[in-house]
Amino acid sequence: MRMVEIPPLVQAMLDPSFYPHHPQQVDLLQTHISYLFLAGELVYKVKKPVDFGFLDFTTLEKRSYFCQQEVRLNKRFSPDVYLAVVPISFVGDSFRLGDETAVIEYAVKMRRINEEHMLYRLLKAGKVDSEVLQRIGRLLARVYAVIPSDEKARAFGALDVISTNVLENFEQTRKYVGDPISKGAFDSIESWSLSFMQDNAALFEQRVAQGYIKDCHGDLHLQHICVEGENIYIFDCIEFNERFRFGDVASDVAFLSMDLDLNGYTQFSNIFVDAYTEAAGDFTVAGVLQFYKVYRAYVRAKVTSFMLDDAGLDEKTKGEGLRRAKEYYDLALHYVKGDI
Repeated sequence: MRMVEIPPLVQAMLDPSFYPHHPQQVDLLQTHISYLFLAGELVYKVKKPVDFGFLDFTTLEKRSYFCQQEVRLNKRFSPDVYLAVVPISFVGDSFRLGDETAVIEYAVKMRRINEEHMLYRLLKAGKVDSEVLQRIGRLLARVYAVIPSDEKARAFGALDVISTNVLENFEQTRKYVGDPISKGAFDSIESWSLSFMQDNAALFEQRVAQGYIKDCHGDLHLQHICVEGENIYIFDCIEFNERFRFGDVASDVAFLSMDLDLNGYTQFSNIFVDAYTEAAGDFTVAGVLQFYKVYRAYVRAKVTSFMLDDAGLDEKTKGEGLRRAKEYYDLALHYVKGDI
């Protein structure tokens, strides 16, 4: 088996002495786009120099920019978690955190939050009540209230832009008809989505006029919310692609509502939506919520389906991806039929 070489910077950042606060140990987590260094009470995130089309971190300038964006955007939801962007220089023969002499990389500095208090874990442990979901709904209403619906944002609420995103989903998943989605389900979801847009053009225009098209979160699901006592932290906003983040606040609300439904917490889903609606005074959200729940479930189905094409994944992982994709497709179909 070929050993994966660890980049020198990563090796350096695994050493506790690299950090001014001298943590006892440093643990490394990786995603396809980032290295995360868990260093005691702090976390440092370094973006990988990758280009996946929908994101491009291939130059130092781009990584610097998107680090700044990550902190700026996430501070709207969790100002106490996202702390700063920190330069890393290579001076002499060593890497130095916080040194601007010869910058070779940037890291997002965050306060570490308690993994045991992530919303998905608390739900599984039966430690969530209605009041928690109400607080999340009210928090989102407060955050959205201060985000402007400016000319740039409003453009993302145009029906032709929304239609482009929806049509793209179906074009990119047509090859999965048969498995993990049946032709009947595919046709039903596609037909319903297109008909809804055609029949509700005035409603989409109303959402724009009412100021509900904003620079939102874009990835608002259970794994991105932490509840620590009286504090609620929402994190991992999409910083790398505006098209995935700008849109109707209803799309964000629908994402979390959909994820609660998927995991069997429909009652909590309804409580969350009701709390947001009342706190925001957003009474037209109900008209588009089903549409965006279908959209969000289908996007998750699509992304999960893409795993099936990854030659680098083992059969067990692909099998889990297939099962999960079917769950999302089934959920989208349930929404279309009005079962949920």
